[in-house]
Amino acid sequence: MSSKRIGRQSVKFENPPVITASACVGGKLEGEGPLASHFDYISDDAYFGQKSWEDAESQMLKQTFELALKKNRITQDDLDYLYAGDLLNQCVSSAFALKESGAPFFGLFGACSTSSEALSLAAMSIDGGYARSACALTSSHFCTAERQFRTPLAYGGTMTPTAQRTVTAAGAFILEAEGTGPKITHITTGKIVDAGVTDAANMGAAMAPAAVETLCTHFSETGRDPGYYDFIVTGDLAQVGFDLLCSLTADCGYDIAPRASDCGLLIFDREKQNVKAGGSGCGCSASVLAGYLLEKMKSGEINKLLFAPTGALMSPTTSQQGKSVLGICHAVAIENEV
Repeated sequence: MSSKRIGRQSVKFENPPVITASACVGGKLEGEGPLASHFDYISDDAYFGQKSWEDAESQMLKQTFELALKKNRITQDDLDYLYAGDLLNQCVSSAFALKESGAPFFGLFGACSTSSEALSLAAMSIDGGYARSACALTSSHFCTAERQFRTPLAYGGTMTPTAQRTVTAAGAFILEAEGTGPKITHITTGKIVDAGVTDAANMGAAMAPAAVETLCTHFSETGRDPGYYDFIVTGDLAQVGFDLLCSLTADCGYDIAPRASDCGLLIFDREKQNVKAGGSGCGCSASVLAGYLLEKMKSGEINKLLFAPTGALMSPTTSQQGKSVLGICHAVAIENEV
């Protein structure tokens, strides 16, 4: 039996799944940023018409899911699997958002890397013949994340320069065995990396070594170098983590800086918006890919994209106990047929 694995962490798909549709929804601050025009919908209401922030996040994700289905003109009944996750305990935002979908559901947690984790698993299920179609989706909300991970907003706490602003956004992707759109050709699944960083307000530094490990492994196992790709995008390292990433990958012999950026830097204007180091959250990289990046692929401006979101694997409990902020990064190669 031939293996699709091309290394311990990487897979090359024999029948690359197609991203046939995507959608993204954002909040008010995201609608004031440089990528505003690439969202399908921007809400000026942080509550999205609901009574709590947690219900708002579920409503945002549900709306994004429905928009993606509408673009593809398929129904919930056509989906073999849902792969979804968020930042809240037990992935409750995703569960409540999708409870009426009727589709088989996998709840995922990879922190800000959840979008690439979901895309990887959805692609594996389709290429493996276990599904014909699947939806990968995720969300985050500034207010729900602040309530769970930091302090109630009413405290008016200030952000440190290394801190990142949780993005209020959601992104959804329809993957199918056949169809029109860019294809997921390779994935490189990350390993847990402990950089010893205990400051939860410095997630970029905590996650950057995980991104280095995954990207260097991807280049080594696929035989590709950074120049193969038109664009390499991480998320969400923001400025501190991205600068560290470029330095560390260069030390490993891979110069990614000329063709790389980070979703946490793309989604906000750091000079005009008070987001300190940049953006973060499951919805950051998901919405940037679902709107801005896939639109560039549709236009042909980008034909070969390496999408590598990063996650800070922590909880309020581990932070209070002084444990390290563990990092993870999953890379997904998305390519047009050229």
